[in-house]
Amino acid sequence: MLQLRTYTLRSPEALREYATTHWARHLTTFATFGVTTHGVWTESGGQWNRLVALIGYPPGADPDEITRLIMASPEFAADMAGFDVDDVVDVQTTLLEPTPFSPVH
Repeated sequence: MLQLRTYTLRSPEALREYATTHWARHLTTFATFGVTTHGVWTESGGQWNRLVALIGYPPGADPDEITRLIMASPEFAADMAGFDVDDVVDVQTTLLEPTPFSPVH
């Protein structure tokens, strides 16, 4: 199961800090919980300050449950240390099922 996650940040500065420091730390934390990061991007141009990530969950996993476990973990708390979480103004998630011919599964 893949999930597209779109985070909207309060400012370009918050996006830069979140992307380069805090979300980068999530790669290791997510892997600890069996979650694979397929890519992370920042939106360039436009009026929004967004980070977009494509992640994959283990077969049969419940994405909501894994997300709760990750967010309650000491690893996640360490990832976010020093970041004002109020700078994340919105998070949108979309579950995706890859087609048989998709190069990403």
